[in-house]
This record gives sequence, C-alpha cells and structure tokens, in this order.
Amino acid sequence: MRKEIRITGTGGQGIILAGIIVAEASGLFEGKNVVQTQAYGPEARGGASRSEVIISDEPIYFPHATNPDVLIMMSFEGYYKFHSHIHKNTVKIGDSFFLGLVQDLEKDIILLPFTETARKVLGKALFSNIIMLGAMSKITNIIGIEALKKAVSDRVPERYINENMKAVDLGIELAEKWKSEHSS
Repeated sequence: MRKEIRITGTGGQGIILAGIIVAEASGLFEGKNVVQTQAYGPEARGGASRSEVIISDEPIYFPHATNPDVLIMMSFEGYYKFHSHIHKNTVKIGDSFFLGLVQDLEKDIILLPFTETARKVLGKALFSNIIMLGAMSKITNIIGIEALKKAVSDRVPERYINENMKAVDLGIELAEKWKSEHSS
C-alpha cells in the first residue's frame, strides 16, 4: 500500500500542521513508513502553502508526491495550481467556503464547509484544518480516526484539545452526511 496526499491552501490555514498530523498519525500510531514535506511562500500569512504526505508499507525512496491519491484544496490557489496535476482516480476534497464560487469547478470535487463549520460551531476558522482532517480520514480511510485523534492531541496546544477533538468529530459528521447524500 502506498498513498500520496497533497494538502493545499494559504499561510495561516494550518496546512503544514495538517500534513504533520497526518504523518504522525500514520507513522507513530499506525506503524507505517511516512514522509512529510512542505512548501510555502515568503509571506507568513496569505501566501500559497502546500504539505505532502506519503504513506507506505514499503520503504519510501522519493520524498515528494508525484501522483497524489488525495488532493485537499483549502483555497482558490490550491485549486488553480494543483487540480490539473492529478490522476483520474484522485479523491479531490475542497472547502466550499473558498471553492463554492469558482465558475469552472470540476464536478467530481467533494465540497464540504470546513471554514463555515469551524466559524459557526467552534467560533473560529482556526479549526477548519482539523475539521478537514476528520472528513478526509472518514472519506478515504487512509488513516484511522483514533490515530488521527492521538496525533491531533499531541500537536495542538493543550488549552485547545477539546475544541480540536470536536473539530475532528465535525469533519467525520460532514463526511458521513456527504456519503449518505451521494451513495447510490
């Protein structure tokens, strides 16, 4: 098994943290081989940001995702820069807050309200990346929920652990709702 995940967005959305959490969930808590890389623009906030994670049962010899199985798009920039650099079976998940107004949006993108849910339920967009991880985990089954929750609780500030656990659960709920609406 080899899975490549690319998470894209802008600085300040927690894209790098999300990649680190996925890598730790898979590597530390599920015993897989894992590589995590990241890239971001010179701006602290607002610049393009990308995190890639490769998860495998075999040794990983090249540290960059070349053929992502999952593409997460948390911003317009992520969509425009990466939606055409994937294969036909890539699972594409986007934040509807940013991608909902894109005129030429591909029809097979799973749009979920990560930012909107974070603001409405938890009071801050800060948690949208963790909501996204819960949804991605449920939709793709690449990482287990318990491993994800352990990695989140190890990485986020202690005073925000409860909100982040709720964020994981909210992501799972969004994914379950999407799956029930699109099962046929």
